[in-house]
This record gives sequence, structure tokens and C-alpha cells, in this order.
Amino acid sequence: MFLHILNGDATRSIFQNSGIGGDVIVWREMLCEGRTPATRNMSRFFEERAAFLQQAYGIDSAAYLAEVEQDKELLQNASGYDEIVLWFEFDLFCQVNLVFVLYYLSQLSVKLPPVSIVQLDQHPDVPNFRGLGMLQPHHLPPLFEARTYIREEDWQLARAAWEAYSADDPLALEELSRRPGHQLPYLGQALQAHLQRLPNATNGLNAVEHFFLDRLALGKLRERDLYYQFWNELKIYGFGDFQLDIYTNRLQQAGVVTRESEMLSITGLGEEILNREENYLSFVSSKNIWIGGIPLDQTPWRWDDEEGKVVHS
Repeated sequence: MFLHILNGDATRSIFQNSGIGGDVIVWREMLCEGRTPATRNMSRFFEERAAFLQQAYGIDSAAYLAEVEQDKELLQNASGYDEIVLWFEFDLFCQVNLVFVLYYLSQLSVKLPPVSIVQLDQHPDVPNFRGLGMLQPHHLPPLFEARTYIREEDWQLARAAWEAYSADDPLALEELSRRPGHQLPYLGQALQAHLQRLPNATNGLNAVEHFFLDRLALGKLRERDLYYQFWNELKIYGFGDFQLDIYTNRLQQAGVVTRESEMLSITGLGEEILNREENYLSFVSSKNIWIGGIPLDQTPWRWDDEEGKVVHS
């Protein structure tokens, strides 16, 4: 009997029609978004995470914890399965969830069966592939047959990556992003994308904010069209509407973007920030804004584009 862990609902209906047997967990967390408490106590982790999600985003903490409890019950019975199969994608959204699931499994006080993984960054039948949810049911069995198995070095890398992701010092994570991935070949690039969410050393914009202002500097755009450009060009993030709305709202609150109906435009201040005449951090509130274990309103860390690395400001 297989236990399949799917990263998101987009894959579920396709999987259910694929003919692949086994029990299913749909992992709905968005661990790339917001605070990830640095603790090895998993009950405490979920309680603190739930409190943050409710405070920051209005996500009901009781409903969140109830869903987590259902998943935990299945995972606690992991030793009763012949194999656990993880279905994840190449982007930051998926890779953060993936290393957490591996970390969580490694913390269970049960004997684990073999753990395998299905992951890909392209598919010959799907131009501009962005995720498993774009596939058809008949695509999944061949991917299942080609799955790879997590080895000890992968467990070690996943554990180290999760603990570094949840820490407030990004240097360990940067070092891990340069390590060979073995059966986690997409992790390094995803972690690099994560580090580029730190404020830029020159103007305070991170990679997502810089992308938005760059495109709006060419002319006003419908919000949806701006998002489609992001999804096509920065697939590495894997963000949905929820994450992108957070960014556009912050840009508006800082006065660098204005909205008229569905249209977004860059302001004069936004152009000055793009031209490095002003710093975004002087105008945007970073209160209660976290990326993993890093609170942006307190961190001295910046991303340096010229050096291609994290620097201390």
C-alpha cells in the first residue's frame, strides 16, 4: 500500500483519475509564505504557525490546526505503508514544502518505509510547464514508474535546509543552496530564489517587487496580465494569486504603485526607486513580514545582485 503526498489540490483530481492506487494526503501549506518557527517540536511549530497565519493573513487558526491534525494522523501511521511517494515540483513553493515534509517524516518516532519522489521541471507534452496540475491523468503512471528514492544524503540535506530556512541568519542556507542536490536536484535553485526575496542592497526591492516595477515602468497593466508575465518569466517561485496580491498591496501602500480599477501603474516614487535614487525600505512597512525565519523589519541581511550573494548591511 502506498501513501501519496501531493503538493496541492490542483494535482488531486488528475491523480484520482490516473489509476494509481494508495492513500492520499494533499499538502495544502504554503510554507514559503510568512514565518516558519524555528523549533524541532512539531506540535509547537504548527501552533505558532497557526497563530501567525491568523494574525498576518486572517486564516482561521482552528481550521488550520484541524486540517494539520488529519495529515499528522496519517503520517503517524507511516510504518503501516509499503512506501511513501512525494509528488512535488521544482519551484520555491513546492521545494520548501518538500524539505519540510522530509524533515517532519524524519522526526516521527516510527520506522519509515522507503520514501520516493516524483518531481519535474518540464514535460514534453506541456509547453511552458509550471506544475503537475497542468498534466493529464495518463501522464502520471509513467512518472510514478520513474520515481527516485530518497537516500541518506538527501535526508541530511533536507533536514539541514529546513533548519536553515527557519533560522534568521541566511548564510547557512546560502551555503546549502550551492551543494549537489542528488535526488533533490531543484532545491539549490529554489533556495537561491528564496534568498533573492531579501531586500536588494541597492534600492531595497526584492526580486518579485523589482520584476513588478520593471514591467510597470514600460506602461500600465491589468493586474492579471502582470501576474501572467510573472508566472511565465519567474516560474521558479511557483507563487499563486495569494502571494502576488501581498506584494502588489504592499507596493500600493508604499506609494510606488497606484491602482485604477483593474489597472496598475508605477508612480514617480516607484521610478525613483528603480533608478536607485530612493530606497524602497524608507517607504514600505515590513512589520510582521517574514520570509521563513527572517523578520524583514529587523534583518540586516541584503541580497547583492552584483555579487550574487547575501551581504550584511
